[in-house]
Amino acid sequence: MQTTSEIVNLCAAIIMFLGSVIALISAIGLIKFQDVFLRSHAATKSSTLSVLLTLVGVIIYFISAQGYLSVRMILALVFINLTSPVGGHLISRAAYRTGAYMYRKKDGMRQTNILLSSNDDQNNFEQLKKRAKEREQLRKKAYEEDEY
Repeated sequence: MQTTSEIVNLCAAIIMFLGSVIALISAIGLIKFQDVFLRSHAATKSSTLSVLLTLVGVIIYFISAQGYLSVRMILALVFINLTSPVGGHLISRAAYRTGAYMYRKKDGMRQTNILLSSNDDQNNFEQLKKRAKEREQLRKKAYEEDEY
């Protein structure tokens, strides 16, 4: 019986470790990705999976070590898995509707901030929207030139 309990505890520890590794990958993705759409993908998909794995590991550990099933852990698991993707979708939708920068592989690495200019009076919502429309027109023109 003790050997079975140790094996279950080891499996729970491995599941929690995998959850923490995926959380680390999610954090690296948040730092390295270039635009809001890629970052929201890293923030929602992989962090939801990491929380899922971590909480499942904790639930398994508490069941095997103490014979205790935590309803709060199950509710937290359900709540996070329902709200995180919806929140990420809403953030992406709001960014798309306001004309946020969308990364393209051909754009390459740039050291300039595309959305904000150096003058504070040009950073209002209308100016940002106008610049986003201009960028999209330039991108459409570049795509059309690439196709032919």
